[in-house]
Amino acid sequence: MAAKTELKKRAVAGSFLFRFPDGDENRAQVALFRRSGKVRTYQHKLAPVSGSVEKDDASPAATALREISEETSLTLASIELLRVGKPYTFVDESIGREWTINPFAFRLKEKSEGGKGEEGIVLDWEHEGIEWFNPQDVSESDEFGGVPKLVHSLRRVWPEYDLGARPARVLTSGLQRLRDDHESGARQLAQTAVSVLKGLVAEMGSGRVDGDWWANVRMAAWHICKARESMGAAITSAVVKALVRIETIFNQDLPPAEKIDKMIRAMDEQLEQRKFTTDRIRDTFVQYIQQNVIQSAEQKKTVSILTLSSSSTISACLLQTAASLGVSFDLRILESRPLCEGVTLASKLLETDSGRVDMTTTLYTDASVALAARDVNIVVLGADRISSGGDVSNKIGSLPAVLSQRHVAPDARVVILSETEKIASPGSMEEHQSEENSPAELTQAWRSNVPGGDVIERASAAFGNDAGRGRVRVRNAYFEWIPAQFIDAYVTDEGLWSVEDIAKRSSWIKGETDRFFEGL
Repeated sequence: MAAKTELKKRAVAGSFLFRFPDGDENRAQVALFRRSGKVRTYQHKLAPVSGSVEKDDASPAATALREISEETSLTLASIELLRVGKPYTFVDESIGREWTINPFAFRLKEKSEGGKGEEGIVLDWEHEGIEWFNPQDVSESDEFGGVPKLVHSLRRVWPEYDLGARPARVLTSGLQRLRDDHESGARQLAQTAVSVLKGLVAEMGSGRVDGDWWANVRMAAWHICKARESMGAAITSAVVKALVRIETIFNQDLPPAEKIDKMIRAMDEQLEQRKFTTDRIRDTFVQYIQQNVIQSAEQKKTVSILTLSSSSTISACLLQTAASLGVSFDLRILESRPLCEGVTLASKLLETDSGRVDMTTTLYTDASVALAARDVNIVVLGADRISSGGDVSNKIGSLPAVLSQRHVAPDARVVILSETEKIASPGSMEEHQSEENSPAELTQAWRSNVPGGDVIERASAAFGNDAGRGRVRVRNAYFEWIPAQFIDAYVTDEGLWSVEDIAKRSSWIKGETDRFFEGL
């Protein structure tokens, strides 16, 4: 008997390029590229932009961007990452390969957004054409002419493929809402995520609630968790808790319609319970201030507090603490550019205060944080994500606030107010993906208010496009990490937590996410 040929193993990034007419993601079109006769495998077949993960590539995502640039000439100025699919492996014995596919989806930017649009696509020798399809029309059939596992790769970035029209619209709209909402905090986005999952389950019908149904729900849930990586901890915790409830009912011996109804009611109950997390954080914060700030400072009558950004949790805690303890608050708020959420926080406090609270509020520019931090008693910050080691990701400007406090008010305490659902799976803060947003939020403000702003706007728009001199890159990071060593207390909806408590919850999250998503 002839010896079996050893398979060659290759990891590749496969990138699907999407466009949305009139910005409507429910009218999505996906580009497939006709491979040329010069490539070594799958000649003249339709495929996403594909290429091997090289040893010098920092990650499969870096591979995807490199291949898109090489094969289409598109750069980050003309595309944006839309979704990241779950990797998978398959064997094609006909060519002696074991492929590990890392699927990605990118959105093609229009000219009105600073991109080059479809006209900017310039194919290299690896392709002989490009065709646009409704994702639902992509097929594994011989007549369609795609590469092996084309649909399998597509459905991993576009799970709508398996859901049916109405559930697909719910998921598409929900993911877009999560991705585009840069005003809500992690808690509100987690609430939205559970609502999206509930709406999806409601639309998936009650005809068949079987293993395929459960797999589709979990794949959709996985994409909901990945919709906003920087807020992923809170979203994932909330979605995993919802899946635990769904799974319990899924395993019960009930008619399909009754299962769906119970699942929806279970998620309604979860959403209702989440409304009281702020109350529990507030009560713990009042106790903490009383025991650690007021009593330790010889019955202080005025407490000086530094904070930033806009958080409904922080505003509720501040108002209740001042009212309950009968102290005056000297509240200092950084304006929190570029969206100036600190101004929003100050306005909310003024609108909410019914006269029961003795509070003086001072707004500071972000650049004057050291002045704002002078002689404060406490720095109060929220959290969008907490690492397993207790490091906290929060609004940009948080770390300078803490470092300034260390210098000008070293006896002050740094307190984090957060739901425990914002604790992420195990990993250091360096391992978590950061989020950068559109430079236009900055350049558009400069255009009308800053001399030379229009020059910078034009130069930054050219960054990553054409080679040449005089280009400028504008970075608009939203979040940064505060190392655990700078944090004195974690005030949560489950009480005052330690780093050890955080590590235990982090391990639980990892176990549950692995259980629900690992086998997809």
